[in-house]
Amino acid sequence: MSGIHPEYVVDDKNRRKAVLLPLSQWKRVMEELEELEDIRAYDKAKLRPSDPIKFDDAVREIEAPEQG
Repeated sequence: MSGIHPEYVVDDKNRRKAVLLPLSQWKRVMEELEELEDIRAYDKAKLRPSDPIKFDDAVREIEAPEQG
């Protein structure tokens, strides 16, 4: 993630305590994290054996209201 230029908030002993980022850079970081979560979920799902289902059935299952 190049192009990220943080500024640091330091304590009285010059130890870093917090990071400041412009909002545009923060949004970019969050988008990258969301994409990484999606990739990890996909990788985890691929590890589980499952039987294939028809696309239309999968869409119906996803769109069906949760029964709780």
